[in-house]
Amino acid sequence: MFRKKLLIKVLLWVSVVVFFCTQVSMAETQMPVVRLTEVVHSIFYTPQYIALSNNYFEEEGIKVELSTAWGGDKAAASLMAGATDIALIGPEPTIYVYQRGAENYIVNFAQLTNTAGSFLLAREPMPDFKWEDVKGKTIIGNRPGGAPQMVLEYVLKTRNIIPGKDVEVITNLDFKANAGAFIGGLGDFVQLFEPNASLLELKKQGYIVASLGTSGGELPYTVYMARVNYIKKNPDIIQAFTNAIYRAQQWVHSHNVEEIVTKIKPYFPDTDEDILLSVVKRYKEQGTWDTNPVIEKEIFEKYEEIIIMAGELEEKAPFDVLVNNKFAHNAIENIQ
Repeated sequence: MFRKKLLIKVLLWVSVVVFFCTQVSMAETQMPVVRLTEVVHSIFYTPQYIALSNNYFEEEGIKVELSTAWGGDKAAASLMAGATDIALIGPEPTIYVYQRGAENYIVNFAQLTNTAGSFLLAREPMPDFKWEDVKGKTIIGNRPGGAPQMVLEYVLKTRNIIPGKDVEVITNLDFKANAGAFIGGLGDFVQLFEPNASLLELKKQGYIVASLGTSGGELPYTVYMARVNYIKKNPDIIQAFTNAIYRAQQWVHSHNVEEIVTKIKPYFPDTDEDILLSVVKRYKEQGTWDTNPVIEKEIFEKYEEIIIMAGELEEKAPFDVLVNNKFAHNAIENIQ
């Protein structure tokens, strides 16, 4: 009799577990999948990895599949081809695509970083570095028309240093080849993102002398964007995504460097923890990460002026068309 009762209890528990697992499986199956493409994989995008690590996307009801394009042009092309739903890039592709007359153009809806994320490195320490020190020298820069290169040119030109005249800027290398080219002897300075900048310093192969983020000032440097038709068809997904990013931004703002590194370390398994600590500290101190996802009109138009200065744009595009702050404002209003 005892065995019979025990068997019945076991069967009941098995039924409960099977039912629960089935419900969880169904919920996971029904959860919308968002294909997210980041321009590069970098500590610069720490709040995004916090959102992933803390399961904020899942808690908001979406599943994010992350891929890396290794180039703004590649990320934008993936978005336009329909191979990705949301991209994290500088806002310049949204302007270019709109100016070409595309009907299903790209709209910016959430800002992640508000300064440039690259650094200028020299071959020797230069504690008293001034931008005028690059005159007559060669800088390994980045792809023409991309955010890193345009901000570098902006920083130079606003200090009366003309690329091609006062300083040579190399722009024909692949993004991932810059560090290796500099180590191999090319150029006097190189523009690098983290963790490459800190890795070169650690190995005494280069020395950070300036921050493009500090020198360039506040900018909508990297933003989340999607095609206008996707946003119209999937407002709940865009809102859920923005909510998760806002929650991550708030988390980063309220936690210390060590706590942040503990969360993002799994996304950078090949990077030494000391490097992670150094990089996160540097970015946090210079105010790289926004505390909310709103894209401000003033700094968006400043960014357009930088693109015009770079010769990549003739006139500004309408802010109200290319930026949709509704989702960011909703997140701020509804998330405590």
